Amino acid sequence: MDVERDVRFVPAAIKGERVLFVAVGTVDAGVDFRELRDDAIIVSDDRRTVELTLPRVRFFDASVDPELSYVYDRDRGIIDRVGALVSDDANDERALYLLAAKKIAAAARGGSGLMQRAERNTRAMLTSLLRSLGFTQVTINFA
Repeated sequence: MDVERDVRFVPAAIKGERVLFVAVGTVDAGVDFRELRDDAIIVSDDRRTVELTLPRVRFFDASVDPELSYVYDRDRGIIDRVGALVSDDANDERALYLLAAKKIAAAARGGSGLMQRAERNTRAMLTSLLRSLGFTQVTINFA
């Protein structure tokens, strides 16, 4: 991730900063079963068929791994270098992590196929579980 902060009409060598940050993180997608409605499970009279209506698969919060993420390069103007000597602003690093989490989440939403895999995996896991409980016909819907 490349973050640049410049001051208008001031050369970057005097005032400004550019940071190259390597962010490693994850985004999970799945079903929040706490949102399951009371009428979500329909079992047939003979107890052989079950229909489950689940909440839609959704993205959960992205997380950035602080052990694997790091600042690769940082270029500062002279004023910013002097300022860094005087104070160590932890919010500066925090802002990088927050921005990285947003970018990781955006990348996951941008065609990664994560939602489809989460739905497929949830359906397979529940179908296997319900068949092991004796149901022969299992239908799983996402609403």
